[in-house]
Amino acid sequence: MEDLPITEELHARFAPPPSTKLPPDILGELHSILRLHSISPQELFYKWESYCLKMGSEETILDLETARAFKKDVQEILERETRSKAHVRSADKRAPLGATPRSVSSGSDVFGMLDGLVPNTPRPGARSGLGGSTGKRKAAFETPATSRSNRGQAASSPAEFKTPNPLENGLNAGQPTPFADRSNAGQTIETLNSHLHVPDPPLAPSPESRVKMTVNTDYKKFSYRPMAMHLSEASEVLDDRIDEFLSLCQTHHSLDDTAFGNPASQSTSEIVAVGRIASDSLDGKLNTASLVLETSRRMGAGLRVPLKVGSLLSFEFFPGQIVALRGVNASGEYFSVKEILSLPLLPPAATLPTSLGLFNRCLSGGPDSMEEDQPRPLNILVAAGPYTADDNLSFEPLHALCSQASTACADALVLIGPFLDIEHPLVASGDFDLPDETDIDPDTATLATLFQALIAAPLVGLANDVPNINIMLIPSVRDVISKHVSFPQERTPRKDLGIPKQANFLTNPVTASLNEIMIGISAQDILQELRRGEVTLNPKETNLLARQPRHLIEQRHFFPLFPPVTREALLKTGDGSLATGAVLDTSYMKLGEWLNVRPDVLITPSALAPFAKVVESVVVVNPGALSKKKGPGTYAQLTVYPANVSEEEIIEGKPVGHKVYERSRVDIVRI
Repeated sequence: MEDLPITEELHARFAPPPSTKLPPDILGELHSILRLHSISPQELFYKWESYCLKMGSEETILDLETARAFKKDVQEILERETRSKAHVRSADKRAPLGATPRSVSSGSDVFGMLDGLVPNTPRPGARSGLGGSTGKRKAAFETPATSRSNRGQAASSPAEFKTPNPLENGLNAGQPTPFADRSNAGQTIETLNSHLHVPDPPLAPSPESRVKMTVNTDYKKFSYRPMAMHLSEASEVLDDRIDEFLSLCQTHHSLDDTAFGNPASQSTSEIVAVGRIASDSLDGKLNTASLVLETSRRMGAGLRVPLKVGSLLSFEFFPGQIVALRGVNASGEYFSVKEILSLPLLPPAATLPTSLGLFNRCLSGGPDSMEEDQPRPLNILVAAGPYTADDNLSFEPLHALCSQASTACADALVLIGPFLDIEHPLVASGDFDLPDETDIDPDTATLATLFQALIAAPLVGLANDVPNINIMLIPSVRDVISKHVSFPQERTPRKDLGIPKQANFLTNPVTASLNEIMIGISAQDILQELRRGEVTLNPKETNLLARQPRHLIEQRHFFPLFPPVTREALLKTGDGSLATGAVLDTSYMKLGEWLNVRPDVLITPSALAPFAKVVESVVVVNPGALSKKKGPGTYAQLTVYPANVSEEEIIEGKPVGHKVYERSRVDIVRI
């Protein structure tokens, strides 16, 4: 019979509220740990708190599986302590009295006596990393910092500090909460236009497709050869963009040709200068002291001139931004800015009333439906990769999303890469086991067969459940299945990928229309890079998540930043490597420009917090990642009601603005 006071103390310390008792199986595991290691319930509880911190998950539930994993972890820690102490004792015994100390190896301690006593002290003759290379073990020779994973063990003995192991460090240091046991699944964390309700899903999928997709992109232009850029071509692209904005500014403000000038030339006359914001150093972050204006060859011989912005009360600058500045260069050394001229925005998208009526008829059930049928709003789901956690390739979030799309009878599903992510630790290493449910021969497996088994399989199941769904796949420069490694990026060939006929790979970026709704999509994380490169003073828009998309709208481009943020400044991957970065091909930047009109919906996945906002009549959506490194993520659900067309507009026959921002609801939902 178990000791009663110990059992009561275990109940008091480990029973999750409101419960006061532990299940017998979990209680037995805890008693087993106490017996094996001769520790008190209080010390066991301290080790449990340490274990929870090391796992890194927000909620760690003590169930039977977790208790067994905790037991194994305690055993491993105690074994490491025992081995370290034994090593120190053996080193002391081997040291002869009066012997002259000799350096065993460069950079090591005498006779290895500090090994195990000083954190991260290298052992003589120890192998560097798993493969013997020293590159991965560089961090082992640095003073250790108390990170999130070992914060709970900071008071333990020095022997607990160990050489980092790629298989135990980072994400695999603890066991993340299984996806099936996730909390708050289906919770809505943000809603745009909450006054519009989400209708109940239909009893059965629509017999006909309610969505007509039109791609407003020339696929042939995206089929260029990457990494074949010529400096002259890149220079012309950058130069032409400045001259185009000069013409737009001149027309918008009704300025004469004489109003424009070269800001690099000394003159006491006030002029308007149009150019590109840049930094005076390649490596330094943009700030008010490093601001320079880069001119075009036509207006300023391509020269750069420092900017003095002390007289401005407000500004928002980032590298690559095209601006129109009014000022003077009296000294010939710098251009003193007195005013920032606004640049015109593209007009909103519009459609003829007769076409809007046809689209509304499709929402009612098809062209043969009755006039009195109430049109059901479009249901569009949007998700962005990664689609699985860093410790597995099960793609459970993707399966859950396809199940949700099937239950809701979604009209369209927008999936944005990466799908098979080059930054995934298992994919990057190439050392992983194929899932048991996939019938793949490891000896003949390719990336295409892996995509077919892991990504295409749930899409095929969704297409069988909802035959008239429209699935849009947008690649990413991080996709290992894409041979086109630069941005702008051509669509991925569907051959050998096994995707259903309802699915189509598009370009990155792409502008497409679902019925009358014009949607702009880019897989690049431009919002995070803008946040890192921007310099502001009293910005008009204080909300960061609303200000960054405004830059895209004003610059009429999916990626207006130039040069992109360096890879070293971006968040590192799951295995500690440098991020892929923008991989921008400057010669083809024009393929990222917006054509003629503003999109109704702009989808820009980002590592920033997911959101849905209306910016300059554009519904901007960041769905977030469907799967985070250690847990589930979020997706976006768009509910778009039919457009209302008045009798006067029908009679007049002129194009009508879509005003999607007034008739669409966006929910950011936890998967």
